[in-house]
Amino acid sequence: MAKKYSSPIKTVVLGAGVMGSQIAGLLVDAGLQVTLLDLAAEGSDPNSGLQQAIARLKKLKPAPLMLPELADAIVIGNYEQDLEKLQDADFVIEAIAERMDLKEQLYKKIAPHINEHAVLVSNTSGLSINELAESLPAKLRERFCGVHFFNPPRYMKLVEIIPSKYTAPALLDSLESFLVMQLGKGAVRAKDEPNFIANRFGVMSMCHILRLAQDLNLGFDAIDAVTGVLIGHPKSATGRTIDVVGIDVLLHVIHTMHEGLKNDPWAALFDAPKWLKELVAQGALGQKTGAGIYRKQGKDILVFDVATNTYRKANPEVDSEVLEILKIKNPTEKMEKLRQCQKPQAVLLWNIFRELFHYCAYHATTVAETTRDIDLAMRWGFGWSEGPFESWQACSWKKVIGWIEEDIKNGKSFTRAPLPEWVKKIDHVYDEAGAYNFHTGKQQKPSSLPVYQRQLFPTQLVGQKNKFGETIMENEGLRLWHMNDGIAIATFKTKNNIITDAVISGLIDSVAIAEADFKGLVLWQGDTENFCYGADLKNFSLKFVGDPAGLRDLVAGFQDMVLKLRYSRVPVVAAIRGMVLGGGVEICLHAARVVAAAETYMGLVEAGVGILPAGGGSKEMALRAAQYAEGRDPFVKIKQFFEQLAMAKVTSSALEAKKFHYLRPTDVILMNSNEILYGAKACIEQMNAAGYLPPIPPRIPVVGRPGLATLQAVLENMRAGHFISDYDDEIATAIATILCGGNVNANTVVDETWLLNLELDHFVKLAQQEKTLQRIQHTLTTGKPLRN
Repeated sequence: MAKKYSSPIKTVVLGAGVMGSQIAGLLVDAGLQVTLLDLAAEGSDPNSGLQQAIARLKKLKPAPLMLPELADAIVIGNYEQDLEKLQDADFVIEAIAERMDLKEQLYKKIAPHINEHAVLVSNTSGLSINELAESLPAKLRERFCGVHFFNPPRYMKLVEIIPSKYTAPALLDSLESFLVMQLGKGAVRAKDEPNFIANRFGVMSMCHILRLAQDLNLGFDAIDAVTGVLIGHPKSATGRTIDVVGIDVLLHVIHTMHEGLKNDPWAALFDAPKWLKELVAQGALGQKTGAGIYRKQGKDILVFDVATNTYRKANPEVDSEVLEILKIKNPTEKMEKLRQCQKPQAVLLWNIFRELFHYCAYHATTVAETTRDIDLAMRWGFGWSEGPFESWQACSWKKVIGWIEEDIKNGKSFTRAPLPEWVKKIDHVYDEAGAYNFHTGKQQKPSSLPVYQRQLFPTQLVGQKNKFGETIMENEGLRLWHMNDGIAIATFKTKNNIITDAVISGLIDSVAIAEADFKGLVLWQGDTENFCYGADLKNFSLKFVGDPAGLRDLVAGFQDMVLKLRYSRVPVVAAIRGMVLGGGVEICLHAARVVAAAETYMGLVEAGVGILPAGGGSKEMALRAAQYAEGRDPFVKIKQFFEQLAMAKVTSSALEAKKFHYLRPTDVILMNSNEILYGAKACIEQMNAAGYLPPIPPRIPVVGRPGLATLQAVLENMRAGHFISDYDDEIATAIATILCGGNVNANTVVDETWLLNLELDHFVKLAQQEKTLQRIQHTLTTGKPLRN
């Protein structure tokens, strides 16, 4: 019988460097017990270096911790005094420097202290897992493999799992399940080849671009202008990505490829250019040193000029002809025109795609099992919108083969290595049957591990499409549908899932239908990354001038909608991830339960555009201040909520949303955003099993005039100190008035209608002001707030 591996609870990270400390942060974010060990420091305190690493965790940007105080939950120790901490660990992650000798020395030191059920993994980015396994005792080898996190580990979805020849298959299944569910990762299994999958292909493409920069005499500003969002890559494109990663780190990865791939037909690419090495020698390592391929000088952004070995002012322009080609919707036509165009940026792009397709096809069988493994690795590890095989298929598989072979024949390709035969035997790699398996020559379905049953609509690739159930009702703003399990699902259809008249009426209808025919209603936005950016400011603002009665009716309709969500006879659960702003937060505040992905960012941000939360948001925060006072002065919470609303603060995680009380203690946080629909449905089943009843309308004690006077005094001091404008003061005073319950005595008990009417009155008044209209127009035009 195969050995059963349980999910880790107690974890140990070895190495407190950049990656090790951030991996420890990820583990503590996930609620695991974490110990961080490193070399003993010289001097009186052997853990002084570790203490500095923990302090850095609290300050790093982007923040590796979902709450800064989580750093204090990480236990620290050193290899000289604290190896006994390994004895009760379930999961040990080695994340020290990328040197085989140092890793082997550490393994010999820790092996006697690792218990018989613990799993040991290395976070190496490219060293041989088989070679590392050989340095371990025989009994530990089956419980060892590579687990490669990408930097920064909190935000990068990809984790590569690399077994050695000794690794137990059951361990891989258990480990993948843990990484996917407990840590929220996208797991890809890779073979033990230099740099595995994502770095192998991504860095090869970067090396090729470094070569093309010289061959085509293109500056990195011109390269980055076309290798970012215009081709579905991150806006950091190539040069900025190298700066973020660190030029020294990139050189190390290139060196690993240079040493391990000497017989590779593309091996000449893995000799880093002299100018790149000279930047490192000068200490220009990228973002972490303030200079790399780019650096800032005053307000100017300078770019390193490869031809002159000096910096010059960046000018990231796209050739007009190339830009028109990149606007073409048809992928085949677009790629063909790039190939034909002789403008340098077009030549660059065709060379990048051709060589990437060729390289991936040539090496695919040695690094992975399926095209899906490679494409998801590139999506999740490098932030590409499509993986290389997806792009190839979208451009017509056979036609691309012809183009590549013609370029090989004419000496235009980097190498004369032929395309492999498997490529020529097929005309696609993706369809509804799955992804192409290089070793069987057949289509393979995604993993059947039970953990993936929690992802009701998993990531799909080109040629595949999720089928979103059977439609119950639909209008121009919303679709109500179901999956034959008695639970209705409402999904917005608007851009950025903004709230329009049609969404409001659609939600009201959805509640009525759910009450009549279903056991619950889930609000879920399909496979979009963000739950809701708030109300439709552009169209709503048309009512702001000259039609106060119409505006009042519109906002009252929104309030009526959220109350119908709150008092529905069946549970309403919001399943959220990504950005949840303004009216989107107000919807969540009125749901019976919220299931949030850990990476959820919530904010009642209306003050930034000169208005206030009037869809029940201000009312709800006054209510929650009373609920969470727990016998203490509710003004403490009122002051906190006032700052949140008046300063339009947005949380940095779902955990922080609980601190903001946008999420309640009963709301659920899941690490994997693909599981929130599953979690929402489970909540509905649980609530119904417990005999769900809608809440009783509350009576709300408010702090009244004394609390309002205190907040107004704070505002007066801020205005006198020029920290806020007069109009900021006016908006904030309106917010304070609602939160405090209006012009009433302290401890007056009011109902929801009282507070909702206060919201309406102050919202309509602000909406008629010219300065509010200026703020709205500025935000719609620039995407940034205006202080006026």
